[in-house]
Amino acid sequence: MNADSMNQEVKRGLKNRHIQMIALGGAIGTGLFYGSAGVVKIAGPAITLSYLLGGAIIFFIMRALGEMAVDQPVSGSFSQYAYQYWGELPGFIAGWNYWFNYVVVGMAELSVVGAYINYWLPDIPTWISALVCLVIITLINLVNVKFYGEFEFWFALIKVLAIVGMIVFGLGMILFGIGNGGNPIGIANLWSHGGFLPNGLEGIVMSLVLVMFSFGGVELVGITAGEAENPKKTIPQAINQVVWRILLFYIGAMGVILAIFPWTEMASTGSPFVQIFTHVGISSAANLLNFVVLTAALSAYNSALYSNGRILYGLAAQGNAPKFFGKVNASGTPVNAILVSTAFTLLVVLISYLNPEKVFMYLMALATISIIINWAIILIVQLKSRQQKALAKQPVLFKMPLYPLSTYLSLAFLVAVVCIMALMPDMVFSLYIAPLWLFCLYLGHKAKKAAQKNRASVSEEKVG
Repeated sequence: MNADSMNQEVKRGLKNRHIQMIALGGAIGTGLFYGSAGVVKIAGPAITLSYLLGGAIIFFIMRALGEMAVDQPVSGSFSQYAYQYWGELPGFIAGWNYWFNYVVVGMAELSVVGAYINYWLPDIPTWISALVCLVIITLINLVNVKFYGEFEFWFALIKVLAIVGMIVFGLGMILFGIGNGGNPIGIANLWSHGGFLPNGLEGIVMSLVLVMFSFGGVELVGITAGEAENPKKTIPQAINQVVWRILLFYIGAMGVILAIFPWTEMASTGSPFVQIFTHVGISSAANLLNFVVLTAALSAYNSALYSNGRILYGLAAQGNAPKFFGKVNASGTPVNAILVSTAFTLLVVLISYLNPEKVFMYLMALATISIIINWAIILIVQLKSRQQKALAKQPVLFKMPLYPLSTYLSLAFLVAVVCIMALMPDMVFSLYIAPLWLFCLYLGHKAKKAAQKNRASVSEEKVG
């Protein structure tokens, strides 16, 4: 293999600790730190049950992806699996939809950066904050995957330690009255303001949409498989930790927050983590947590841009995107794919300038429907890969639990979430955009096939 061909491949530079923290960071983003305030208003203290239910489904989706990623650790992840086990059109749709998803997720993460910076510097326009952060994260991604892995490792570690610290400090307030004049707060707030289920089962059901948005990003571990040094070991470890991760960081953190702070007094915007410590007069802790939620948003955007670059690289390798996106630099970084993805994400700077108040909800709606499409594709492709492996009598190295019941149950759950979105005024518009987007992808695939046919005809004429 010559030097030029070697430079057209991504490098396996992600170590076990990188994979673990990338998977962990994918589960902890703006959905928990920022979006959880709005979810609490819908379900009250019962939001913990919503996270438990959504977390169970996410675990099955992750195991479905892990089953294929361990067998075939490629950079294109489930787009490549869809292409292989389902067909060219599903592979084309899976890849481009996932790229679109992470462009929107990146926009959503950047859109709230301004809110965190305004906590300290209220006079700085949100669009300036978004632009500066976009440039910094792009530069980080352009270096090499090991540098990205190190950056994400430390940013994710900040999030993890902050949440653990918040839970420990919160338990101190609940049990011993630390920060509350020595008077234990207790857990009565979980049922003293309209009950544990203040809005009934309807509250839990309606909260599931925002809960599932919060979990968007956990499937990023499948993308890292193509650059993991030992994917058959690290991928199963990262995926199996999804369960305790969700229990600790979502259910544990929200349980502590809602025990300390009456859910009825929580603002529907901003970070509930910061709100709590500001409310009880601990300004230094509030400042620290604001820094943490800022790093969480930057970390999530960092992961989104990383994913975008690898997805476009994978699409180029399949022939589903221009070869321009398949070119990498000497360190194995798909520079062109990253820069083009950044260019599209720049739209959020304009949107933040025009309507900073509504931008997060609109972007969250688009991100939610696109990630649901991705998850559904993962589950369907896993069914098809199992069928093909059974026919070929090939072993499954990392089996999905309760297969095939878990796969069908997860698909039904995703359909239910889409139906719930149809009942939400701020979400329903995304259900009109999704079919149009899928139709555009269908036309794009047809155009690609037509172009291939024309090139083949020209080649035959030249040979003749």
